[in-house]
Amino acid sequence: MQLIDIGVNLTHPSLAREREAVLERARAAGVCQLVLTGTNLEESERALTFCRELDDSGLQLFSTAGVHPHDASQWNADSSRQLRALLGEAPVRAVGECGLDFNRDFSPRPLQEKALEEQLELAVALQLPVFLHEREAGERLIGILRQFRDRLTAAVVHCFTGDKATLYGYLDLDLHIGITGWVCDERRGTHLHPLLRDIPAGRLMLESDAPYLLPRSLRPKPKSGHNEPAFLTEVLREVALHRGESQEALAAHSTACARAFFGLPVI
Repeated sequence: MQLIDIGVNLTHPSLAREREAVLERARAAGVCQLVLTGTNLEESERALTFCRELDDSGLQLFSTAGVHPHDASQWNADSSRQLRALLGEAPVRAVGECGLDFNRDFSPRPLQEKALEEQLELAVALQLPVFLHEREAGERLIGILRQFRDRLTAAVVHCFTGDKATLYGYLDLDLHIGITGWVCDERRGTHLHPLLRDIPAGRLMLESDAPYLLPRSLRPKPKSGHNEPAFLTEVLREVALHRGESQEALAAHSTACARAFFGLPVI
């Protein structure tokens, strides 16, 4: 089986300090391609640098570039110029991580919306897909996306954790859905189990969101306590279980979906 991790924060210190070993364990687990997440301009630049520096790792690395809603208060006219330049680099395959976070509100909501809308405009202009973040802001995100959807090539709601109504709202907009180890959390992720069957093949992708969201069902647990792409196999197992399909079938269609979404080569 081949797996693609569409969301890994490899530039996070807990992974970056042993990045070669992390990639080797991922390769051994069947992960063949990774998309590194850019969460602000600096981290997007670092993710791009990692893609170039680790070109001979045995894995194919790509990245996103964008400004997370937590950092939306830093968005300005020059941010758009810098981001456009990053998005012109070959390894960068999507705009993001961008979106809305009304759970923590680290940036004022009007500034979150402004930064998101300007990044969506860039995605339209450059005809790139969008890698979206949403927490407790589904209705507002849907409202904003509805204004852009006809002009966007594609968009994925990464690390989906919402309810049925929100999921159906995203699917009605022909969005893709990213599922993480949240689905393996017996404390807060079980509501997702019956929803997994409602995500059509061709719209579902898998991601670790490492080093965050270590699957709680994973045995044995790593001593570090950190998640990493090698553990995407546990997300695969849990999602396949609740979709009522084999791990092989899920791996095949989620990988094909990720390749089509991000424009990744077949290997």
